[in-house]
Amino acid sequence: MGDLLYPFRRIFDHAMALHFSSPGTLVLADGTFFEGKIIGSDKGISGGELCFNTGMTGYQEMFTDPSYKGQLLIHNFVHLGNYGAFASDTESAEVQISGVIVRNFLNKHSRLMADSSLGEYMAGQGVMGIEGIDTRALVRHIRSRGAMNAVLVSASAGLDRLELGNQALKVLPEMAGLNLAPQVSTPMAYRLSPEATQTTDAQTPLRRVAVMDYGVKRNILQHLRYRNCELMIFPSSSTVEQVLDFKPDGVMLSNGPGDPSAMNAEVQVVRELVDRLPVFGICLGHQLLARAAGLETFKMHNGHRGSNHPVRNLRRNRSEITAQNHGFAVKMDALSDHPAVELTHINLNDHTVEGLAWKDRPTFSVQYHPEANPGPHDSLYLFDDFVRIMQNDRISS
Repeated sequence: MGDLLYPFRRIFDHAMALHFSSPGTLVLADGTFFEGKIIGSDKGISGGELCFNTGMTGYQEMFTDPSYKGQLLIHNFVHLGNYGAFASDTESAEVQISGVIVRNFLNKHSRLMADSSLGEYMAGQGVMGIEGIDTRALVRHIRSRGAMNAVLVSASAGLDRLELGNQALKVLPEMAGLNLAPQVSTPMAYRLSPEATQTTDAQTPLRRVAVMDYGVKRNILQHLRYRNCELMIFPSSSTVEQVLDFKPDGVMLSNGPGDPSAMNAEVQVVRELVDRLPVFGICLGHQLLARAAGLETFKMHNGHRGSNHPVRNLRRNRSEITAQNHGFAVKMDALSDHPAVELTHINLNDHTVEGLAWKDRPTFSVQYHPEANPGPHDSLYLFDDFVRIMQNDRISS
């Protein structure tokens, strides 16, 4: 009959874990604070910009997405950790978030192939979090007041956690104006070979793609490799000459963290690449392409982060459910009469820019994540579009 007390043992184990956790405080820049219990690595203090993700699954992919660098992640779904941690679910080599905030944290997990519990994984990665927070109230506060910095403070850091948090907030930089790409980009270029799948067309020619790594996710690279692309991943500071030496058929501009308006050198490189090769931009790459065209970007009130954002594809006249993770966006104002760029995708919730295409160049971009890890696969066709234009519309130099 099995262990009939198993549900009660889980409750007891969870209660015991809470009992032995250090008290912790989440201190916000506007003076608001929340009390809870520390989870993961108790390293005293950790801070960053508050953001929230509405996805119900995919927490490990979120933790390791470089676009979250410098941010404290609020997990909207009430439970975290129920399926543990698994090595293949990572999007980069390490956890990128500054910390995690959750209502209920589960030390036990039900996934048989998990490598460890999420708590063990966080401790091993040196990541601190806090549980027992009223995340509904916290998210409502952020939606009302806007994104702001915050600090997690453990009892191990000292007795007056509010004072310690306020002191830390004074020296914590604002996200606006930060170029964080160098912190998450590869330090040197490296090559990845195509990876065949059962659906790979044997007649598909090999294409060489230069990937500008501003914080690229592993599954973006995988979707290109699945389409018979040989990749050279370049540091974010690479020059046009270094990229062209690879003799690529096209350029991928990756996702990444930080403010695109603080990346003028990268924008200049993008501007020159657009004149030479087909280019596909995702998330931060999309914003850099927009700035290369003379468009402006802005910091959003609280950003888009989740796996269920509706987007309208204006060219195909259809709607897609998309995965998103960004706190900056392209200004809509100048698009209606822009001589070189047209709007291709629009957000159906707040009508912000979700996609652009050059009118006279084989170049396009989207604000959301078509690789969708985690998330729906409505937009995988964009990788096919990119592969197709590399074959048909290469610009001669």
